[in-house]
Amino acid sequence: MPRSSRSSQRKEEAETPTTTTSSRRTQVLPVVPVRELVLFPGMVVPLLLGREKTIRAVHQALHRDSTVFAVTQKDSLVDDPQPDDLYQVGVTAEITQMTYMPDGTIRVTLEACERARVLQLAQRDPFLCARVAILRTKPAAGARVEAMMRGVVDAFDEVVQNQGVRPSEKTIPPEVLMNVVSIDDPSELADYIASLLPIRTEVKQDLLETLDAAERLEKLYMRLQRELEIIEVHRSIRNRVEKEMGDAQKEFILREELKAIQEELGEHEAGVSDTDRYRSLIEEAGMPDEVKERALSELGRLDRMPYAAPEGVVIRSYLDWLVALPWSKRTEDVLDLEKAARILDEDHYGLEKVKERVVEFLAVRKLTRDHKGPILCFVGPPGVGKTSIGKSIARALGRRFHRLSLGGVRDEAEIRGHRRTYVGALPGRIIQGIRTAGTRNPVFMLDEIDKLGADFRGDPSAALLEALDPEQNTAFSDHYLEVPFDLSEVMFILTANLLDTVPPALRDRMEIIQFSGYIEDEKVEIARRFLVPKQLKENGLSADVLCFDESAVRLLIREYTREAGVRNLEREIASICRKVARKVASKSDSYVGTQDSGTGAQARPPVHVVRDSDVRSYLGVPRFSYGRAETGSEPGIATGLVYTECGGDIVSVEVALMPGEKGNLILTGQLGDVMKESAQAALTYVRSRAESLGVDPQFYSKTDIHVHVPAGAVPKDGPSAGITIAAAIASALSKKPVRSDVAMTGEITLRGRILPVGGVKEKVLAAHRAGIRTVVLPKENESALEEIPPDVLRQITLHLVSHADEALSIALGV
Repeated sequence: MPRSSRSSQRKEEAETPTTTTSSRRTQVLPVVPVRELVLFPGMVVPLLLGREKTIRAVHQALHRDSTVFAVTQKDSLVDDPQPDDLYQVGVTAEITQMTYMPDGTIRVTLEACERARVLQLAQRDPFLCARVAILRTKPAAGARVEAMMRGVVDAFDEVVQNQGVRPSEKTIPPEVLMNVVSIDDPSELADYIASLLPIRTEVKQDLLETLDAAERLEKLYMRLQRELEIIEVHRSIRNRVEKEMGDAQKEFILREELKAIQEELGEHEAGVSDTDRYRSLIEEAGMPDEVKERALSELGRLDRMPYAAPEGVVIRSYLDWLVALPWSKRTEDVLDLEKAARILDEDHYGLEKVKERVVEFLAVRKLTRDHKGPILCFVGPPGVGKTSIGKSIARALGRRFHRLSLGGVRDEAEIRGHRRTYVGALPGRIIQGIRTAGTRNPVFMLDEIDKLGADFRGDPSAALLEALDPEQNTAFSDHYLEVPFDLSEVMFILTANLLDTVPPALRDRMEIIQFSGYIEDEKVEIARRFLVPKQLKENGLSADVLCFDESAVRLLIREYTREAGVRNLEREIASICRKVARKVASKSDSYVGTQDSGTGAQARPPVHVVRDSDVRSYLGVPRFSYGRAETGSEPGIATGLVYTECGGDIVSVEVALMPGEKGNLILTGQLGDVMKESAQAALTYVRSRAESLGVDPQFYSKTDIHVHVPAGAVPKDGPSAGITIAAAIASALSKKPVRSDVAMTGEITLRGRILPVGGVKEKVLAAHRAGIRTVVLPKENESALEEIPPDVLRQITLHLVSHADEALSIALGV
């Protein structure tokens, strides 16, 4: 490292016995801990600092005299060193330059000045600050010191000349010998050479703490002699290896040198080579001929190259992946149809279509062994059991299960892998999942397929086309493997909340099964069979301590949750279980050691029965009102039905009239373009039917209309609210209220026709959950009523209409 003339001058002043004040010899300085580096006086060294305390210490020094106390850490792994983690002796250093780096760190150049010892810690926060005493070095002179200096210089010269024998060490530039020869001060010579030697930090610290220059030279000379001995051992090992191998095999020097070193240390053991091990694994893997040929070709390349070659690491990683894949391993399907149906019924209530499809797959597999795995896509709101039933399907089939979440994946390489030319390349997530599953025919779930993204790195959904096409996935090509892998026996199950964001080409390859929301009776049964026992177990309770009355579960469903699935219901049950667990735990000491006087058995806590009257004391005020969507009927308000990724829901449409001259239509509530156009069509229809509705035909010339859909922070779009908007506008203009127990959905045209809409089942279930018992639907959606549970149909009056006049007649009574 370069020396500083100013530091040399300060060193001379420190070594000269001059009179100094105590304030000069004792200073309070910010502390800069240094990892794996010992600074000697005269060194100028750049440091990259990133620890917050160290950066603050540097800033404090720059506001004063730019002087810090640089000291080495005992353990470089400690990230927040305390005084006990630092050596007591370091150097005072001047900050000559500081640069801010883009990543928030700073690069500083320190010029080491004088040795110093910590007297006491001045402060710990916000940075370390210590009172240090400047150390005087003991001067040395005389013939013995002169001889020692010459011996040190000669030994250092020999070390520099022979440093190539140990290629792993840092190289010392030969130019430094010129600087060494020009130094005539013993202390400075020892410090300069010690700073350059590739020796351990502890040895350098010992040299720093040695104040006697003569003693320091002697220690340094002994260290140099030790280095020369090590160099000689390395030279003898290399010469012996080269002599045994000859000129024709010099490319294997590194491998043979390693063997020779192991023999010298007595650690060499004969064993199977990598080539033999990989060849054995390739034979056992059951690879197809094409893959086996490629693997043996790569193995031949590995065998011909040196052991430590960088390309060898890449080939070994590639071969590890090839031999780890289940080329011929598969699990036998359980073809007992009754057993499979029983397992599916044990794990899930309802979901009859899904269960029926799985049993059909097993039936076909029982008749033909060459049937390809199906590509199923479960679509429905959150919490209805799409992911969990995938695990049940795997259990029913007797197959391994692997789940891959695609939410937020935006890189095509995540699916198809990186090419091996990239550093750190790996196969795609599909091949990784097959390796994790350990068989070639697992149940592979691709979760949240509708959350895939795309950017400049490619479109992951396009990469899935090959994997999910039964006609192509017999030879799926991963960029990393570069050999085909058969995915035809894999049973792929995809899940999504909505299909709108799934590309049509990908959607065409999947068999779509719709999951609708649960009705109240189904939720009650799910809670009884699954949710309550699960939460009792997770909270350390049992059915002997806590039980839920059916009335309490129904109250939770009606007034504390409003969802298509059962996740929030499970959270509310869990909340009650935790509160009961707290009561039981706080009173458990009262029952420990207590025995029943009659039977002599240990007394148990009383049973907590949660009834509907107890729910409020556990969960507080109800969050939803069960019954009518609106508490009363008033002009200008109509209730519509919508379908979202969370299932069906109800929405209110509000209309207000204001004096105006142009008949402006104001639309608020974060409505999309389609919904805005639907509102325009609804207004046009109302204007065309003004007389029959009892409305002044010239209302638009003196009235502005404001249509608002509440929950303004939630984006809304689609044409299905057309009839609802028309009813709300007609109600506001005619001063006739819309019945609050009526909900409606349907697209409206300028002529008043009601067109079909989607999500009918979910919308009707949402109306049923909200307590609405009259629903207006498009006539063309009559076929969708078959999917609605009979219990719901019996409790709801459905009106199928083909024209808006019929809908307004029901809603307004006109």
